[in-house]
Amino acid sequence: MGKETGFLELDRQDRGYADPKERLQHYKEFVVPHGEGALQAQASRCMNCGIPYCHNGCPVNNLIPDWNHLVYEADWRNALEVLHSTNNFPEFTGRICPAPCEASCTLNIQDQPVTIKSIECAIVDRGWQEGWIAPQPAEKRSGKTVAVVGSGPAGLACAQQLARAGHSVTLFEKNDRVGGLMRYGIPDFKMEKHLINRRMVQMEAEGVQFRTSTEVGVTISLASLRENFDMIVLSGGAEDPRKLDIPGAELPGVRLAMEFLTQQNKRNAGDDELRAAPRGSLTATGKHVIVIGGGDTGSDCVGTSNRQGAASVTQLEIMPKPPEKEDKALSWPNWPLKLRTSSSHEEGAARDWAVLTKRVVGDNDVTGLECVRVEWVGGKMEEVAGSEFILQADLILLAMGFVGPNKQGLLDQADVKLDARGNVAANTEDYATSDPQIFACGDMRRGQSLVVWAIREGRQAARAVDAALMGVSQLPR
Repeated sequence: MGKETGFLELDRQDRGYADPKERLQHYKEFVVPHGEGALQAQASRCMNCGIPYCHNGCPVNNLIPDWNHLVYEADWRNALEVLHSTNNFPEFTGRICPAPCEASCTLNIQDQPVTIKSIECAIVDRGWQEGWIAPQPAEKRSGKTVAVVGSGPAGLACAQQLARAGHSVTLFEKNDRVGGLMRYGIPDFKMEKHLINRRMVQMEAEGVQFRTSTEVGVTISLASLRENFDMIVLSGGAEDPRKLDIPGAELPGVRLAMEFLTQQNKRNAGDDELRAAPRGSLTATGKHVIVIGGGDTGSDCVGTSNRQGAASVTQLEIMPKPPEKEDKALSWPNWPLKLRTSSSHEEGAARDWAVLTKRVVGDNDVTGLECVRVEWVGGKMEEVAGSEFILQADLILLAMGFVGPNKQGLLDQADVKLDARGNVAANTEDYATSDPQIFACGDMRRGQSLVVWAIREGRQAARAVDAALMGVSQLPR
């Protein structure tokens, strides 16, 4: 693999970022990629592991050592072919995946994992630049029709695989543009949306039909899909947000993270931000912003607030502060619990942990947030006596995750069984629901998760649908 002594001779060097003062002036991507020589050098660090744990660390089971070796050999075109054999959209994962593969890398035992994510992104970006990525239409049409409901990464991957298998695929999206939360929930500074548009052009040439501004269960009934399609795939995501159930949460200055992020992405696209904004325009400009929720969505709210010119930004998390460094003997090769500081945090934000919100302060609008410190004893949360405090706030953004898919409309009409968490019940063998005509994949099936898991489930669901239609499938899992 690569250079046998590469990992001994070279240290890990990942991509850099533009200076925060410069990147806060815009919403463009700001990662500074490596040159070809540096990428080959980093790829040479991939070891000849007896067991490449990165394979299992990666939800789509990318053949990471294989394309690392090909990059080291400067065989970029074959590296692209190997990469695409397991991942339909590596330009998405190469930008917004948290890289569990790197956590599983053998070299991560000494905190020097191979820069897998950066190399993956470089391979696919090189493929687009060289014109190597082209539509792959099916040689023969099956005569079968499939409706895919939801155009996030699961729906896109499922639709593309089914079209390449020769089926007539129509992808339904309730929003005016394709991409789901990847389009409207991921800030442009993390992933510019022309990347989605480019894949749409490829998929249209492969036979996928896109129907935007069409909400199944509202604009069009599920019954009509049953009548006009042989199979239906539900890939609509988990969009029911966790609510803040405290006094004052109904005040105008308490808003959902997705509402906030969506409006900014619409502005960047030149769209009417108020078209689907019943509570009006929303910005952080000049405001003291509190973000409740310590995950990636909260981090995205931090970066967007800073770009909008917030007076201050504070991010709160109810769980204790994670350790700076994980215990490798206990965690590796699994994804570790440790403190993670994003590029948005580095741009400026106060962060606090083990904080429980008690009351939103204000009469006609938000003026503050009353909180109390908590500690976890025997797995139970207890308030710390005398630790109450109030934070100044003009805008409170709720980034506390999602509790499952929305039930009204689509799922009410589908009348499929749900699991104990309220997700559509389907296993990972055949992705079939309680209705033999309906399959489910992605966050709508598994709950809130990662883009890379959605791509995996979309690909596997496509194989299951193809097998159900044809009796056998040649699509990969």
